[in-house]
Amino acid sequence: MKIVIINGQNHKGSTYQIARQVADKVGGEIKEFFLPKDFGEFCCGCCNCFNKSEELCPHHNKLVPIIQAIDQADLIILASPVYVYHVTGSMKAFLDHFGYRWMVHSPEISMFKKQGVVISTAAGAGMKSTNKDMADSLFFWGVAKTYKYGLAVAATSWNGVSAKKKASVERATSAIAKKVLRKADKVKPGLKTKAFFFIMHLLQKKGLNPKDKEYWHAQGWTGKVRPWKQNS
Repeated sequence: MKIVIINGQNHKGSTYQIARQVADKVGGEIKEFFLPKDFGEFCCGCCNCFNKSEELCPHHNKLVPIIQAIDQADLIILASPVYVYHVTGSMKAFLDHFGYRWMVHSPEISMFKKQGVVISTAAGAGMKSTNKDMADSLFFWGVAKTYKYGLAVAATSWNGVSAKKKASVERATSAIAKKVLRKADKVKPGLKTKAFFFIMHLLQKKGLNPKDKEYWHAQGWTGKVRPWKQNS
């Protein structure tokens, strides 16, 4: 299995350690990226990705290695510590660059056969809203199945996390890994994804913007073709 981990911070803290545990237990080829070290640009709102081509994004060349890793991966892990009840600014800036891939625009076919995991930690609270920030993007990209894990570690470093908490992490990461492996190569989108795709299908038959309408038509999605049944 191919796995990509996008870390929302440069340092290897509690969130990183948990994400790495999941990846190691799933096993396979793992690629990691750290934000903002590997990508730290803010979307400038030029709309080239929506109206012309994502290759005209002024930051496209910097994104290419991460885009390729995401597209080749079977499992996408997004991991961010909680910053004021949400993802880090670096993770938010990164996800902002993928708006053009949301189902309402031009989703990547392969996403509908992938699994995702979102992971967040905090000393106290905010994991639910932080995981939602990341899970929203995975859902609207079309990722077939996403698992969430958040933990209040009551510490500011992995070394400070109690043995009891670490034992809980071991159990949770093992459970997530088993679920991922159980669905490997046979994961399918749920009813919510299919229903949302159908609504987008109706909208794209009329056309929201020329680029997206052309893309959907070329894929056959304005007809009876569905991405989870296509070869990606």
